[in-house]
Amino acid sequence: MARILVAEDDRFTREMVERVLVGDGHEVTAAADGGEALAAYDAGPTFDLVVTDVEMPNMTGIALAEALIAKNAEQRIIVMSGLADELTSARDLTRPTVRLITKPVTLEKIKSEVSTLLG
Repeated sequence: MARILVAEDDRFTREMVERVLVGDGHEVTAAADGGEALAAYDAGPTFDLVVTDVEMPNMTGIALAEALIAKNAEQRIIVMSGLADELTSARDLTRPTVRLITKPVTLEKIKSEVSTLLG
């Protein structure tokens, strides 16, 4: 199916998202922070989708998304946050290839957003 990069510093959430995506047949690379995610992205091969939390050490999800969009304007990205203020600051990322979702995230919500972005 798709190659997906998951950037999430909370181990439980990262593993949950990874499990549901792998269960749907996707190849998943997981990173514990934005810097690690950016390094994995740069190492290639290309990711079809990136799922990132907003608040992470070393590099926020917003900074990660901006860096990825600068590298590939069509990069599909899901930005997750439990805080409304954080998602408000991500509004500058609004484009057809970026989705903003609020935590807590259900497994169905993740599947739905991934399916929407991947077509």
